[in-house]
Amino acid sequence: MLEYNNERAQKNKRCYFCKEGELALVLVVSRVHRASLDADGEHVSEINKGLLVYVGIADGDTEEIVSKGADKVSNLRIFPNDEGKMFYSVKDIKGEVMAVSNFTLCGNVKSRRPDFMGAAKPDVANGLFEFFKKELSKNVETKSGVFGAHMEIDARHDGPVNIVINL
Repeated sequence: MLEYNNERAQKNKRCYFCKEGELALVLVVSRVHRASLDADGEHVSEINKGLLVYVGIADGDTEEIVSKGADKVSNLRIFPNDEGKMFYSVKDIKGEVMAVSNFTLCGNVKSRRPDFMGAAKPDVANGLFEFFKKELSKNVETKSGVFGAHMEIDARHDGPVNIVINL
């Protein structure tokens, strides 16, 4: 069995997608033809070709980690070239990104009822989510949902291509 030496993991609960005992920023990246988002019944944003990114900010995440996540998303080469091989990033194709804060990605599902104690507190998560959007917007057109709101998201997935990133 592998052992992981991670200070945050030793003092916090783990997120669903992380290695055993590890806690980290979780990004679920979906390649889409288009996506639109309503928050609390109001239309908020929409994108055309690009990425729909769900962002789970864990307790202990930092601006440094979030910045790495934004860089990874904008440079992730998951758009096809003429031969159908994943070759281009959302930045390369001048696509758009819709970022959606989603604390449930940091849930521990060891039991049948998810435990979200590993998610960052709302005020911290909101600040880091805003920082994520700011960093991402340096490279690509970025739109988002409303932090803490009930959101309805419609997406026309492309592929489907879905990537889970843990940092």
